[in-house]
Amino acid sequence: MVLLTSGQISMAISSTVVFIFTTLLFLSGYILQQQTVRSLQAAIKPQPPPPIPTPSNPVLAKHFGRPPGHSFFDKYLASNRPEGGWAKVAYSQLIRSHVHVCNALMIFAELEDQESMAQRIILYPAEWDEQKAGQQALDARLETSKRLLRKAAKDYKVMLQPVKPMLKAGSGLVLDTAGLDHLFTLPMESSMLGIATGSKNEAIVPSIILLQPSNDAFQSILSSLPTGGYREDGVLEKIPLLSDMPEDQVHVLARTSDLRFEDRDFSSKEFLEETSYVQFSDSTILGPEYDIPRSSISSAIPKDEQPKKAWKDVYERYREKRMDICGLDLEPVPEP
Repeated sequence: MVLLTSGQISMAISSTVVFIFTTLLFLSGYILQQQTVRSLQAAIKPQPPPPIPTPSNPVLAKHFGRPPGHSFFDKYLASNRPEGGWAKVAYSQLIRSHVHVCNALMIFAELEDQESMAQRIILYPAEWDEQKAGQQALDARLETSKRLLRKAAKDYKVMLQPVKPMLKAGSGLVLDTAGLDHLFTLPMESSMLGIATGSKNEAIVPSIILLQPSNDAFQSILSSLPTGGYREDGVLEKIPLLSDMPEDQVHVLARTSDLRFEDRDFSSKEFLEETSYVQFSDSTILGPEYDIPRSSISSAIPKDEQPKKAWKDVYERYREKRMDICGLDLEPVPEP
């Protein structure tokens, strides 16, 4: 039998209390340390991306930047493609003068932005390369054109091809590429077809030309040219027009000059949302590249409010894109 003094009992109790509290302090420190480590690991470890909803047609959603069902053209392109695939078709822009280079860039920038799968080609005057080779100091306009062509090739995946331009080149604005891509899937009734819109009281000149290149087509076109040289007058009017156009396709092409004939039921909002390509065709004024005085616009601008709003909007979009993409202000109106 062991007898403990009061001092020994007090020391035993004190030691036990110290041991218990030391153990609790250690455990609390350990738990806090583990929580800190887990927090650091969670912060350092990259988080998995949120799940992406799978659309009914992922290819269409990827290439057209919007879910299927946006329009008739998206639904059609979900199950149709050009013969031979998208690598066998291309948008081509023919440039005849320096003032039209920026417009070609604007069109291809929109095709790139909306992820059109067709190839892209710019046909520019071969004499520009000859001028560059023969001059140490380039003309300012030629220098700008060459800069823009390099930008087209680098930023918008455009193939550049020098040619001797023959047909007139106009200006246009792409609003939606799906309708234009749809044209590549249509059956070709001949090697060259035109798409046009306009009044029945005027000569119908195609704003868009569909061309299926081949040796036979080249020989056919070459043999149809006048003897003794090429004449531009009347050539575009002779191009056969595409006849098999679905009802939905009326919104593929529009002309600014036709807005003057729209009535009060016209909606500028629907026009801008549903039209694929707008051609600037106001014959009483210069093209949208020029800084036209307000006093001269009255002859071209529509009178009714909604057509007038659409007309002003496409011209203003053109001006903004010209500055944003090409870094160019509007051209001064040339002296008469």
